[in-house]
Amino acid sequence: MKIICIGRNYVDHIAELKNERPAEPVVFIKPDSAILLKQHPFVIPEFSEDINHEIEIIVKINKVGKYIEPKFAHKYYDEISVGIDFTARDLQASLKAKGLPWEKSKAFDGSAVIGDFLPKEQFSSLEKLTFELTNNNKVVQKGDSSLMLWNVDELIAHVSQYFTLKIGDIIFTGTPAGVAAVQSDDVLEGFLEGNKLFRIQVK
Repeated sequence: MKIICIGRNYVDHIAELKNERPAEPVVFIKPDSAILLKQHPFVIPEFSEDINHEIEIIVKINKVGKYIEPKFAHKYYDEISVGIDFTARDLQASLKAKGLPWEKSKAFDGSAVIGDFLPKEQFSSLEKLTFELTNNNKVVQKGDSSLMLWNVDELIAHVSQYFTLKIGDIIFTGTPAGVAAVQSDDVLEGFLEGNKLFRIQVK
């Protein structure tokens, strides 16, 4: 399986990092070794002093697809959750300044938190899903899927032009504003429409 991530999909997050608004989705990939194993803490890696949390809505692909049209994209996933795209912001800035790929700052071991999945039928509309991240019981990020530049179906259609989607693939759909550094002993909890779907201890 592969983890396909979307950058710069919320205007407020683009603004907080002073990035340029993209004309099409920004796509990057994490390897399966990036998945933080269940019940394991997130250990801050030695190569960064600025690991940021980025909560995102995620979907799990349920059948093989290539060149998927947006109107058919909803048939390619039936589960939804939230996750964290951990980012070594200092390393990312250094790589970007040199015009180099981001992988080392985005795809390192343990950088992908995947919450418990819920059936999408549980929600009345996927176009207006609220989600949030708390750090030590304080809300630090809040998002609403209605504010995405590209919705889930549009993202699936776009990504499938370049990569064959396979069963079990995960798509991270972008983060809202509020990204910030994590510290040892932080406890991060992710919620989708009030449902707590992960709890992570930082060490």
